[in-house]
Amino acid sequence: MFKKSDQDCINTIIDYIADGIFIIDCEQTINYFNHAAEKITGLKKEEAIGKKCYEVLGGSSDKCKKQCFLKESMLTGEEKLSRKTTIFKSDGQQIPVTISASVVRDKRGDVIGGVETMRDITAMEFLRKKIKGQCSISDIISRNQEIRKILDILPDIAKSNSTVLIEGPSGTGKELFAKAIHDLSGRSGKFVVLNCTALPDTLLESELFGYKKGAFTEAKRDKPGRFSLAEGGTFLLDEIGDISSALQMKLLRVIEKMEYEPLGSMATVKANVRIIAATNKNLADLVAQKKFREDLFYRLNVVKIYLPPLSERRQDISLLVDNFINKFNIIKGMYIEGVSQEVLDVLMKYDFPGNVRELENFIEYAFILCHGNIIELDHLPKELRNTRQREEARAESLATKPLAASEQSTIRKALDKHGWNRTATAAYLSIDPSTLWRKIKKYNITKG
Repeated sequence: MFKKSDQDCINTIIDYIADGIFIIDCEQTINYFNHAAEKITGLKKEEAIGKKCYEVLGGSSDKCKKQCFLKESMLTGEEKLSRKTTIFKSDGQQIPVTISASVVRDKRGDVIGGVETMRDITAMEFLRKKIKGQCSISDIISRNQEIRKILDILPDIAKSNSTVLIEGPSGTGKELFAKAIHDLSGRSGKFVVLNCTALPDTLLESELFGYKKGAFTEAKRDKPGRFSLAEGGTFLLDEIGDISSALQMKLLRVIEKMEYEPLGSMATVKANVRIIAATNKNLADLVAQKKFREDLFYRLNVVKIYLPPLSERRQDISLLVDNFINKFNIIKGMYIEGVSQEVLDVLMKYDFPGNVRELENFIEYAFILCHGNIIELDHLPKELRNTRQREEARAESLATKPLAASEQSTIRKALDKHGWNRTATAAYLSIDPSTLWRKIKKYNITKG
């Protein structure tokens, strides 16, 4: 029936198995890698074969090398079934998988290698986390050096009980980082969020501390506040830079003494709550402007995390696009493979004033219009398509204006030389920083 050799037939059959399969020798060198393994890891078999398995699956982590499931099977001669772990794709993204391992023996029964199967459980993990509301470091997607530094110390931050201040523009993922800190902390209570800009002062105070029956006309019964709901857990005060001076004073007392009084109550309530504050403003600047209490700022600023805008971490755009495509494939029951090169070029040049949240919205919009496997330019919102047209017009204009092109090049080189520090670059070019900013916008000069 088969014209190929038996080995070729076996390889062809294994290639059609949905689970990733690879085989190693006793030195942990890969000598077989099926099609599903290529898909899961993002590596072609030609790139994987001849490498150590931990080099292919372990990323920069030593964990895979030191705790090799397959090596353990080879040493004991026992089959290992369905262990849940994470592997690293070629782009650095972590993928949750279940793995099983078994030894390969020759005709005499001697161990000559091992075979491992792996199943991508991204969809299952997504649904499980959605149901439980959990978040981990692996949910935070980034190649950016500053973000990676934060992720390296995030478990240590989580284990402490210190107050954390997270600063960064809107849409950069401040709540995601706060949730990861809570889940890594092991605290038994809930993760509670309050947007401080959503309510006026009078309502905000009752939301924070709760109230007793009869505290005001509409108080027909006792109502617990957010501090009470977060007991034993973590309380995220989002956009804390917008609260009034009066409320700042009351928050200061809670943070200092870990106690508060519900409205209408004479009794003091003790609080066991981890406080995380987030803001899209620079609190130090607000302190200098006398718009934020200095003593409260220092209480909040024990551990500070700054999340840069997406325009300063463009190396993350392709990673985030893949992540959002995986997410919406699961939610919407679709199978979109990726975006076209044209789309990626447009995304890489866009400023993203709404940051990661805006990028996610663009991908969700594209899912509505895309009926094929690849997101094309026509599937993007109009403002993005217009961005491409403006880019082309600007490029054509620069091509016909050599002085403008020369100025653009000079500014870019100066920015690169000074690490994109605009103050230092402006001084180097002998121009005002505001002038430099206008020229950066004029020529659409972007980092990376």
